[in-house]
Amino acid sequence: MEKVLIKGAGDLATGIACRLHRCGFSVAMTEIAVPTTVRRTVAFSRAVYEGNALVEDIEGVLCRNTKEIDNTVNQNKVAVIVDPSCETLKSWRPDIVVDAILAKVNLGSKMSDADIVIGVGPGFTAGEDCHVVVETKRGHNLGRCIWEGSAFPNTGVPGMIGGYDKERIIRAASDGIFTGAVKIGTLVKKGDVVGHSGENPIYAEVGGVVRGLLQDGVAVTEGMKSGDIDPRGVVEHCWTISDKATAIGGGVLEGIFHIKQKRGVR
Repeated sequence: MEKVLIKGAGDLATGIACRLHRCGFSVAMTEIAVPTTVRRTVAFSRAVYEGNALVEDIEGVLCRNTKEIDNTVNQNKVAVIVDPSCETLKSWRPDIVVDAILAKVNLGSKMSDADIVIGVGPGFTAGEDCHVVVETKRGHNLGRCIWEGSAFPNTGVPGMIGGYDKERIIRAASDGIFTGAVKIGTLVKKGDVVGHSGENPIYAEVGGVVRGLLQDGVAVTEGMKSGDIDPRGVVEHCWTISDKATAIGGGVLEGIFHIKQKRGVR
């Protein structure tokens, strides 16, 4: 099986990982020591805190080294390793690298990192630092492969869901340590307290289901994204990979097989 190293293990990166895993690729993911994923019920980054993480029918397992990565993928699971500098790239030698950190800038990925290198979202230029870029902006082009140029620049405005964009984001009220006042999957009304940053309450700006929330104990700064409310209010969606992550995963998969077809590789 071909080896894929995905930089990042948040919910969108996890959507990519699950699509590739189901198509027979061996998948490992790198993460930072204190992940700040809010949609952690559908993110393999949760394994950093808990040792493993089940997303739909796929298990992610926290690993400490290349040997443990190999053991994990051989058990048909996704490997997760704390490796912000991506030293795993040198020791594991993947066939494919997918940069899904979503930092909005390229933090160091190069076309020479693997046979196929894919950049996810803004910050990458196809043909310069990666072979193909996959669009992450909601709308007509979501998940589309870009073979020349870059993805749509970051606007700083969240995508529209259920008629709301920035209002659906839960943001820290101040610098401090985050604690949730509700659980993921809770239905809330506008004005409900959904968490605290330090001693300061954080209020919901829109009604709906709390789809994402930071892990308790994470240090936050004022205005930092700390959760997500889905105004459509479908509780079941909190435990399944989103339409956006699925579309982006499909774009990555298309990019891989298109490159292979052009090279005459099966």
